Formats: sequence, C-alpha cells, structure tokens
Amino acid sequence: MAQDHILTVPAKAKTSPLAKFPAEVRDAHARFLLTRDADALDTVVLAIVRDHQPPAVRAHTPAVPADSARLMEDLGFDSLALAEIVFFIEDLYQVSVSNDDLMTIPTVGALRAFVRNKIALAPLPSHAS
Repeated sequence: MAQDHILTVPAKAKTSPLAKFPAEVRDAHARFLLTRDADALDTVVLAIVRDHQPPAVRAHTPAVPADSARLMEDLGFDSLALAEIVFFIEDLYQVSVSNDDLMTIPTVGALRAFVRNKIALAPLPSHAS
C-alpha cells in the first residue's frame, strides 16, 4: 500500500511593511513605537507618501514636500493612490480610517496632522515592525 506523502511548507514569516524603506525610516518607526515621538511618526508618513507618489511626478517634487503641498494637484495622487497610502498606514499602525475621513485630507500637512491625531488615540500595535 502506497503511503501518501504530505509536503509541508513552512509558513512565511510576515515581513515588515517597511522592509523596503531606508533604515532611517525603519528606525523612526521603531522610535515612534517606543516613545510616541511625533517627529518620528512624521518621518514615516512622509516616506510612505513619497513611496506611493507616481514616479513621473516624484522626479519633479522635493523629497520632503511642504505641508501646503496638495496631495492630488501638486503631488500627482489620484483617489486610488490616496487609498493605498491609507491602507498602508492602517496596516502599519492597526488603525481604521473611513472613506469620509480620507476625503478631508487635501494636503501633506493635513495628512500628517490626521495621522498624528488618529495614531495618538489608538493603542500601540501589538507587533514591532
């Protein structure tokens, strides 16, 4: 009688959503998780914005956009790209952002302030990424 062989594949360890980001961004994330340093959170948010920015527009905008920079008009985001940024932040910090909230964020400064307020009200994530 032939025995069935079951091949077991080890579960892939969950990688940090920030794995592809520079060490300074990963360090800022870790610092925020430990200390709730708002400047560290800003560093992470700005890096996420930059990472999701359309490449053709990214080449012509400053690495650190001004708070007054409009996400859609100045930085080239469409509603799908903005939703992707929000999904990324939701996953990273285990918070929830409604579509209505998303529609109230027109600029980089508004996004930074929104994330600061949203994260400040949330418990720290249970995982260290």
